[in-house]
Amino acid sequence: MELKIYNVGFLGINTYLLLDNDSKEAVIIDLGGDYKPIKKDIDKSGYKIKFILNTHGHFDHIYGEVQFQKDFPEIPIYMHKDDMIHIDHIDVEMALWGFNGQVKPVKIAEFIDENSELSIGCNKIQVLHTPGHSNGSLSYYTDGKLFSGDALFQRSIGRTDLYDGDYNKLISSIKTKLLTLDDDTIVFPGHGPSTTIGEEKKYNTYLR
Repeated sequence: MELKIYNVGFLGINTYLLLDNDSKEAVIIDLGGDYKPIKKDIDKSGYKIKFILNTHGHFDHIYGEVQFQKDFPEIPIYMHKDDMIHIDHIDVEMALWGFNGQVKPVKIAEFIDENSELSIGCNKIQVLHTPGHSNGSLSYYTDGKLFSGDALFQRSIGRTDLYDGDYNKLISSIKTKLLTLDDDTIVFPGHGPSTTIGEEKKYNTYLR
């Protein structure tokens, strides 16, 4: 399976594109900015977008989905129900960060949780509920890769001073859901460079 990374949007989030070479299916994780370069890469390769996954509902991670959904309403977007409050108040949260303008919330096709069965080609996508940065934060694991959203970063963790953030919940989520993965699991966070579970066990001072 192939992975492409795009740094997009107001706050420089990582948008991930998973490409399954056998099925020609594509999955986007956290479409936070202009989707056109991503769509161009997909079309060039002949792949078809199966769905979009949100790690959480903060505006910087879902902003690009607003226009995307207008152009491609048939492609479903999935997330956890507990983060709908952020979707419903996207323009309010943007204003708090100094970004003005009325933005129509995206429509979520289906709420997902740890019981959801997702896949790309023959590869299962495991859904991990990792609250703390927000109540509905999710991480996704597939093919030795963990997409941690804003839960776990390289030698750091997500903010917990925003609405519905909870430091103790976040630490518990990371330790019980993420650090139990193999040490060589590659972690692809919502911002910044990738890392591994082994590195974070060894060097992340927040997790000691």
